[in-house]
Amino acid sequence: MFDAGSIKNTSYKVVLPFYVYAACSFLVATIFLLTSTEAFKGHYFHPHILAITHTMALGWGTMIILGASHQLVPVLIESKLYSNILAYISFILAAIGIPLLVYGFYVFDMRWPAQWGGWLVVMAILAYMINIAVSMVKSKHESVHAVFVFTATTWLCFTAILGLAQVYNFTSILLPESSLHYLTLHAHAGIIGWFLLLIIGVASRLIPMFLISKYSNVRLLWWIYALINGALLIFVILFLYPGREALLFIPVITVFIAISLFIYYCYWAYKKRIRKQVDEQVKLSLISVVMLLLPVLFLILVIVTLILTSGEQLNLIISYGFIIFFGWLQQL
Repeated sequence: MFDAGSIKNTSYKVVLPFYVYAACSFLVATIFLLTSTEAFKGHYFHPHILAITHTMALGWGTMIILGASHQLVPVLIESKLYSNILAYISFILAAIGIPLLVYGFYVFDMRWPAQWGGWLVVMAILAYMINIAVSMVKSKHESVHAVFVFTATTWLCFTAILGLAQVYNFTSILLPESSLHYLTLHAHAGIIGWFLLLIIGVASRLIPMFLISKYSNVRLLWWIYALINGALLIFVILFLYPGREALLFIPVITVFIAISLFIYYCYWAYKKRIRKQVDEQVKLSLISVVMLLLPVLFLILVIVTLILTSGEQLNLIISYGFIIFFGWLQQL
């Protein structure tokens, strides 16, 4: 365990704005969903679907994670957060940028609203990234969990910069292909690189801690870390050099193995717990860990269908995205 008395907790005043913003964004996303049901009958690159997706991914999921991590990172590195001011700057930039970006998607205006929104989101991520990096450098404690968080933030930065390039690509020739071509890379870099990597890094620390478990297996966590990042790098290579769709099973299966190992990790943390009475919130977290496999299994179904049939199978792709944002991430 660790010396909790040596850690200076981040003030709730830093964290609370992120939580309030995330809750409001989730409400807005559900209203969008209610009023845009017709959009889900067409192509997934519909303006309203893009607006809903980014409201969920940025406004809800990312903002609540950014808020929580300002308190969790000091626990992971056993040291205080470097700067509350950078945390406030990150919030303000994201809080302004996300609505501009979502508005640009909703009305499909890829000029100044979406462009400025994208820039502000990128700057918010960079401010957060600097804060986490300096906090880790100043800490004398080495932590695999903190490495998970920082690497996840790197993938988030990559996702945001690629997304900004896609926005500019609508009004000027910035990328070799159309913006739609890069949507798969943009989405999975965010889902796997940001959400999955960060959630595993944090949960692998907090679940044993709240269970008061004696189980620890840093070597297994490094294997999980290598498998997820390896899968992402393989996917990027396959994306840049297309034509071999069957090879897409390699990164998918690699992620499946990584998640299975993480379930194994959580199982033994549960088995070796000292605290026999498990809180409802921890039970929900353990159930959510098992649910990590559901999007991966669905993705395998999507790949098999795309290989065996012609066309994009739009219903399957939309269902896959819906399971991730309103199923798995909502439970987490």
